[in-house]
Amino acid sequence: MRGDDVTRVTIVEVGLRDGLQNESVILPVEVKRRIAEGLIRAGVKEIEATSFVHPRWVPQLADAAELAAQLPREQGVRYRALVPNAKGLERALSTPIDEYAVFLSASETHNRKNINKSIDETYPVLAEVVERAQAAGKRVRGYVSTVFGCPYEGDVPVSQVVRMCERLIEMGVYEISLGDTIGVATPKKVKETLEVLLRHIPAERLAGHFHDTRGTALVNAYVSLEMGIRTLDGAFGGLGGCPYAPGASGNVATEDLVYFLEQEGIETGIDLETLCRVSVEVQKEIGRPLSSKVLQSVIATWSSVGKGES
Repeated sequence: MRGDDVTRVTIVEVGLRDGLQNESVILPVEVKRRIAEGLIRAGVKEIEATSFVHPRWVPQLADAAELAAQLPREQGVRYRALVPNAKGLERALSTPIDEYAVFLSASETHNRKNINKSIDETYPVLAEVVERAQAAGKRVRGYVSTVFGCPYEGDVPVSQVVRMCERLIEMGVYEISLGDTIGVATPKKVKETLEVLLRHIPAERLAGHFHDTRGTALVNAYVSLEMGIRTLDGAFGGLGGCPYAPGASGNVATEDLVYFLEQEGIETGIDLETLCRVSVEVQKEIGRPLSSKVLQSVIATWSSVGKGES
């Protein structure tokens, strides 16, 4: 089993982008900067900070350029931003963001809902972004959504996912994050999908992005590790969702991932208590409890020993 040699996992923190984009509360830039500072104190090295989509579509991230200019810089920390097209790339290139991410869906219907283009129409758009970004010295990550199921089409053929990943690799993306956008994946489905994908794409070029809609995100993440994946996306507090995927809930909580992996003897480099303090601040800002089970357990422990949440 390839999971036997797991000693360290890279967690890509997507809460600032994938998490906050689904919230009705729009946080000020200074609050987002404090969140980034807290994440860095916790040891997070890979941070997806924002998205350069048109503000009309994602008003929560309309401050992308302003935030990018104010993000704290620290050795070893990389910031990433989602870039949908050439116009978004122009905006991104004027900022100090370290690298970019492009995205499309494995299902035709979700791709049209999310991007307003067919899959075939999306490929040249992404290819232009990747080519121009690389010419500017920027690495590009790829996202494939609805890998394990689509809210409109149901099951997605794994052969379609393979073709899509191969196209992205040909474009030059360094890594592809496989999205369980609506949280329908099960361990069996994850294993079967990865068994096919890994015949075509090396494990080091793939990452797992699991949503916890049905409570399976953590075990799906672990199965992906057993299959050889070493990078997982997580969102502080379990924030997230997709405005174009009805019923989708948040990402796997970074706190839950860190606790689980560290208890299994797998290093993440992230300090759990410091990370929880970040999510406590976010809870206060958005006015509701976050879904992370580990976070709520830690808060309860702090209260019982009089440690408080500050």
